[in-house]
Amino acid sequence: MRHGCKVNHLSRTHAHRVAMLSNMATSLIMHKRIETTVAKAKALRVYVEPLINRSKEDSTHNRRIVFSYLHSKEAVNELFREVSQKVAQRPGGYTRILKTGIRHGDNSEMCIIELVDYNENMLKEAATKKSKTTRRSRGKKAEAAPVAEEAPKAE
Repeated sequence: MRHGCKVNHLSRTHAHRVAMLSNMATSLIMHKRIETTVAKAKALRVYVEPLINRSKEDSTHNRRIVFSYLHSKEAVNELFREVSQKVAQRPGGYTRILKTGIRHGDNSEMCIIELVDYNENMLKEAATKKSKTTRRSRGKKAEAAPVAEEAPKAE
């Protein structure tokens, strides 16, 4: 029984799972978004977000720790140079999972996992929503509505 076991094993051995998550994290950092299954994306989020958080402080120790997880010099350089600059002000939540439907072959739930600060469409929508904030109360609308005047009655 797996009482209290929080890790999704993804039907793989430990070595296979670690290698798969390392490769997926490298691809996510290099390409900024990847398409995968929902279960793998949730496991990848837990794997990659601490690495992104560690990249905010550029030190030799942090680079070596991140390299031990990713095994790719290019991905480590990309993470510490480009990605860390974009997420410097963000307190957490560096990835977004967007569900895209099912895969026709085996009916698996598919999704896109992406780095939040690199989706230009979402950033445009957030900017337009912020600029359009006006507060109005219901009382002003009721008072501003034109009142139909009664025509004088002819007697």
